[in-house]
Amino acid sequence: MARLLNTTTFFPSTPSLRRHPLPRRRTLVIQAKIREIFMPALSSTMTEGKIVSWIKSEGDKLSKGESVVVVESDKADMDVETFYDGYLAAIMVEEGAVAAVGSAIALLAETEAEIDAARSKATSTNSPSPPPPAPAPAPALAPVSNSPPPQATLSTAPAVPVASAVHPASEGGRRVVASPYAKKLAKEMGVELSGVVGSGPMGRVVAKDVEAAAAIGGVSPGKKAAAVGTGIELGSVVPFTTMQSAVSRNMVESLSVPTFRVGYTISTDALDALYKKIKSKGVTMTALLAKATALALVKHPVVNSSCRDGKSFTYNSSINIAIAVAIDGGLITPVLQDADKVDIYSLSRKWKELVDKARAKQLQPNEYNSGTFTLSNLGMFGVDRFDAILPPGTGAIMAVGGSSPAVVATKDGRIGMKTQMQVNVTADHRVIYGADLAAFLQTLSKIIEDPKDLTL
Repeated sequence: MARLLNTTTFFPSTPSLRRHPLPRRRTLVIQAKIREIFMPALSSTMTEGKIVSWIKSEGDKLSKGESVVVVESDKADMDVETFYDGYLAAIMVEEGAVAAVGSAIALLAETEAEIDAARSKATSTNSPSPPPPAPAPAPALAPVSNSPPPQATLSTAPAVPVASAVHPASEGGRRVVASPYAKKLAKEMGVELSGVVGSGPMGRVVAKDVEAAAAIGGVSPGKKAAAVGTGIELGSVVPFTTMQSAVSRNMVESLSVPTFRVGYTISTDALDALYKKIKSKGVTMTALLAKATALALVKHPVVNSSCRDGKSFTYNSSINIAIAVAIDGGLITPVLQDADKVDIYSLSRKWKELVDKARAKQLQPNEYNSGTFTLSNLGMFGVDRFDAILPPGTGAIMAVGGSSPAVVATKDGRIGMKTQMQVNVTADHRVIYGADLAAFLQTLSKIIEDPKDLTL
């Protein structure tokens, strides 16, 4: 390809052709480029993202594949990397600010000489009379993910004023690495950065770490707490976080799906005995329930199906169990993929890894958006029964209550004691019917009451 860029003049051997003047040699001029760095779509439901921290500062040289910024999507915090070599010329959206998916958050200059021009372009973009929208060029940033980077569309919304990241300072004699926005927030909330554990890249303290520290009472001496024991200022109006906004949209969307609910009582004596036996090997009750559910779904594929367009439904080829996890500021559903095919010990290890990543907001999209059936378990809080809301795009969700002793009639007509739990399944009635759920729950009950297949 490099040879094609070199213009070469060929002299004809035929005399008649030499009468014509030779064409003038053209010089190939390669112009430097200024690219807009867009807010990427990190999930299928993401409409806007929040800048958690800029890893690079204005003027820094970037290499293709290098992480530049940390973005908070509706599901997780993700490092976003650049598609191109160049220089981070102008940051257009400051830390802590929100931008729509597809809108410009920074400008990338191809050469150092183009930095001033890029900054001028950023200034003109923020002027009251922005230029007419042009077709969107290829995005300059890509999320660090195992899945292909999603396509972003150009937004004509005015960008937020330029702000650049600065090097963190020292506090209390110890070097504290924190984003500028986190430091500003810490000052406003009276939080000592020296006592905050950072969850950002390389342990960097970001805004959510400061907010979490303030919520648990990590304020400086002399600062007035917002509310005793809660860290909440009573009477205050708090806007939704990005994750809470996504949860709100999903819950409203779920109202358009016709659902119904079926409850079932399952004896857990045998499951509890198995759990006590293998708990020391790292097996969790959540993994046991996920495994039992997956094995039941193998025999009832319609309960593992999904309807997205209202005109057809899909028999999903994989059984991926999504499990609701409460995290700071919302909830998320990490997914145990192919749960029916993975042994219980590997499944438990994978679940622990997913929970750790979820609470650090480091899940990759394929780790939270690929579920085909959802579990929500509140049994550890002493809840005996509840109903769950169906996540959009799935066929069913099962709410699991806690196990408790109950007086029951035995098969021989006597009175006995059994440990039982209540499960309630909410299902999409366009695809799944009452008889389908009843058969599924009967199978699940048999697996839990005789759990020998869970450890195979």
